[in-house]
Amino acid sequence: MLLEEIMKTEVHVLNSRQTVQEVLDLFEKQKIRHAPVLEEGKVVGVVTDRDLKEALPSRFTESPKGAPYLKTVDEIMTPNPVTAHPMDSVEEIAMVFYEQQIGCLPIVSGGKLVGFITETDLLYTFIELTGTHQPGSQIELRVKDRSGVLMQVSQIFAQHNINVLSVLVYPDREKEDFKILVFRVQTMNPLALINDLRKEGFDVLWPKMPQINE
Repeated sequence: MLLEEIMKTEVHVLNSRQTVQEVLDLFEKQKIRHAPVLEEGKVVGVVTDRDLKEALPSRFTESPKGAPYLKTVDEIMTPNPVTAHPMDSVEEIAMVFYEQQIGCLPIVSGGKLVGFITETDLLYTFIELTGTHQPGSQIELRVKDRSGVLMQVSQIFAQHNINVLSVLVYPDREKEDFKILVFRVQTMNPLALINDLRKEGFDVLWPKMPQINE
């Protein structure tokens, strides 16, 4: 999946001479927590709710609004932010978010801002990719790390006429040369399916359900 498929294209932007008070008003009105800063059409920084909190006195302070609220965006923004291209993959950018410990990312093409993405956007995208936003059941299998095993499992799903919403594969931390397959399937009653998987020799890790006796 590419960023252009999930990025926001209607982006609320700031300029470097706006005040902290103006940023607060924008964030509250639009219910946002991040915004890119543009100068002459180019991204020069980002401002987040964390930047605002660091720039302002404690909310428990009773003194009237003053100098902190008159600070300008260029005084509180994160300059020269990491950016991405709309053709970058979601998976690669998720790693950038993790490694750089950031909460938002301007999307730039041809030197111009074309979109914006936040950690919340990424999180919901992975929820969609795993199929957990749809009714269904999760099945986890431990399988030998060899070619053709996924096809064997899929054939059993097909025999039960059960649609697979998503598949995740990751190494087994307990056994070498094994992998864990995590399926999201479109059924609320997987008992018969699980029984057939067990009869074919597959190690069903989840859900823990009793085997059907014929």
